[in-house]
Amino acid sequence: MAINTEKNTYTLLFAIGLVVIVGTLLAAIDASLKDKIRVNKTLEKQQNILYAIGINENEGNSVSFIAAEKAEEEFNKYITKQVYIQGNDVVEDDKAYLIDVKKEKALAKDPNHKRKLPLFIAEKDGRNLYVAPIRGKGLWDAIWAYVSIDEDMIIRGIYFDHKAETPGLGANIKQRFFMDDFIGESLLDNEGNFKGVTVSKTNLDPKNEDKYDNEVDAIAGSTITGDGVTAMIRSDLSLYQPYFNSLNNN
Repeated sequence: MAINTEKNTYTLLFAIGLVVIVGTLLAAIDASLKDKIRVNKTLEKQQNILYAIGINENEGNSVSFIAAEKAEEEFNKYITKQVYIQGNDVVEDDKAYLIDVKKEKALAKDPNHKRKLPLFIAEKDGRNLYVAPIRGKGLWDAIWAYVSIDEDMIIRGIYFDHKAETPGLGANIKQRFFMDDFIGESLLDNEGNFKGVTVSKTNLDPKNEDKYDNEVDAIAGSTITGDGVTAMIRSDLSLYQPYFNSLNNN
């Protein structure tokens, strides 16, 4: 029996069938892409954390991460423990890298929410380093960083990134000349109080020889981005000070 393709019923059934087939294909593609995106995001975090502890492929003034195919192996090699700090509790969790820092920071606006602060503990060259992910606001959108700190809250490495800062200006926070300035800077003042590091337009130490002035040189023409970096370091890293105090009191 021949099918009458002129009927509206045929057209309707054909359209429904086509939608089902296309929908199924798109759902399958979306699922496979989600897995790939998730894996890529994990590898990117691992590369960022490794960069902050000095595991990278930098040459000259360039910024170059360790290759993605090496990231997981090197991450497992150097990161000896993952924890998150929540209130007075320190919880060991090998999935701490999955904690959404942006979401936790937003939830912390509720005074009843105990924010989870992830921390990655690395062992490199016979010493412990502690990598904290932090997040803030630049001129146009989000900025963030992975900061490697020793027991005395001295910065031993850092990696900045951004979503939409101005090329050649605020976007330069992810250039080595800016990031390397933070290495060796103390987050504490001379009395041991948390002070952070100020990105200063009036810094009188352009060669950054004084590592206890709590300042680095600003990037010309990027005042608001620099202020965002200063605020991000002060607001987020200060939350870790009780943990470091406990390390030094043990």
